Amino acid sequence: MPKADATTHYAFRGVVDEDFPLLARWLAEPHIAEWWDAVDEELASIKASMTSVETRPMIVELDGAPLAYIQTYDPHLEEDHPYQDQPKGTIGLDISIGNSDLLGKGHGSAIIRQMAAELFAAGAKRIVIDPHPANTRAIRAYEKAGFRHVDTRTSIYGPAHFMVLDPPQETDVI
Repeated sequence: MPKADATTHYAFRGVVDEDFPLLARWLAEPHIAEWWDAVDEELASIKASMTSVETRPMIVELDGAPLAYIQTYDPHLEEDHPYQDQPKGTIGLDISIGNSDLLGKGHGSAIIRQMAAELFAAGAKRIVIDPHPANTRAIRAYEKAGFRHVDTRTSIYGPAHFMVLDPPQETDVI
């Protein structure tokens, strides 16, 4: 698969039951397993989120080929979510590139930029992401996508390098 560039366009589709063997393989990959919980635990969580209103689990495809898992969530719909200090209209984001041979090709930041543009177009007020502070690869990708570090937190999900992305400011044209 080629590197991402300005013309790369991804498709986002909801997770379906037939995706679970692929998700299980991805979650077992060392570059993902290091940051996510046990495969069975994560699969159960993804399965539950398929019918929830808080979380939207998706597969990211490029030219019809699956290459990443992404989920969006509304921290204000989840009771006691640690990011409820963010403005109403905030959307949280989690992403993992599936196969390690796709790392370092710009897909992570390109996927996030495209998803952020879609979320802002749909009315999101802010997007948050929370990589583990030691996950420098993810942090760099999020910075390339425009996210900025706000603080380091510890929540029920563990330590987080808490980052935000606000919508682009519209400038007046005279």
